[in-house]
Amino acid sequence: MNPEFTHLHQLLRQRLDTIADHAFRDRDPAAHLAELQRVSEALSAEHQRLKPVLPARLNHFLTQSSLTKALEYIEEASV
Repeated sequence: MNPEFTHLHQLLRQRLDTIADHAFRDRDPAAHLAELQRVSEALSAEHQRLKPVLPARLNHFLTQSSLTKALEYIEEASV
């Protein structure tokens, strides 16, 4: 993995993990939604920061919110 994409990778993983955390959602829906919003905004900011250096395919996945595909791309490709 390109070290430049480490933070993006972390944010993608965090966003997907938060979405999948049904116990958190059921226990405290407002806090769950707030965490989703926080990580989504951080992910969007990181996408914008990296946009000039992103491979076209990775940029496409992020633009289309194909987060799993973006994560897989980062993990599998030597970008």
